[in-house]
Amino acid sequence: MSTEPNRLSDPDTLPLIRDELDLLGELVNLTEQRIIELGCGNARLARALVLRHAGSELVGLEVDSVQHQKNLSVPQERLLFMAASAEAVPFPRQSFDGAMMLKSLHHVPIPAMDAALAEIARVLRPGGWFYASEPIYGGALNEIVRLYNDEGVVRAAAQSALDRALAAGRDWEAVGERHFAQEAQFADWNDFAQRMLFPTFADHQITPAIEARVKAAFDPHCGPDGARFVRPMHVRLLRRKR
Repeated sequence: MSTEPNRLSDPDTLPLIRDELDLLGELVNLTEQRIIELGCGNARLARALVLRHAGSELVGLEVDSVQHQKNLSVPQERLLFMAASAEAVPFPRQSFDGAMMLKSLHHVPIPAMDAALAEIARVLRPGGWFYASEPIYGGALNEIVRLYNDEGVVRAAAQSALDRALAAGRDWEAVGERHFAQEAQFADWNDFAQRMLFPTFADHQITPAIEARVKAAFDPHCGPDGARFVRPMHVRLLRRKR
């Protein structure tokens, strides 16, 4: 199954961006902004953002209780972590200048994706921006991951939800989109297994047979310096209508 044109699912045809914060900063103003990240994960980009851009504040929402506690254990100025989901944002209307979801919209349950986008529109100020960055269904890393967690359906559903939100014409207008390749590096098989097979936010029902099959697919990519993949990514930038 493919959710993107073939030329865009091949990461070798796309520009490599090592730090997605650079791309985000090209597309939107990040200085003195109040930003919400929905599904912030380990908040790597969020932490870098508030350090790099003076006066900005960021709220990171996360539903994974284990990751949320890890985030809370490393407090940072102008960065607030909250346990909450994208479809029930615990803030009043027009609370933020910008919002972002980094590889997280497709993790929202499909029936709740429309509600999540409506919630984001609700908490953005008129003219506020929404940056949605999603992995494209393609590339060598995807071929390994789909052996145990085929995300073809949910990734397509995320794009369809964005399409519907724009087509409704009520809350959103499209500003632009970008396609790029992003690095993913793993020190060895154990590093891959911990981060990808057994994440704290999901139970992939990994049996010994599945683990062996995935390892057999991973091992040819791993050398003395670990394994390096480039995965294709699709960014869509929306603006909250005034």
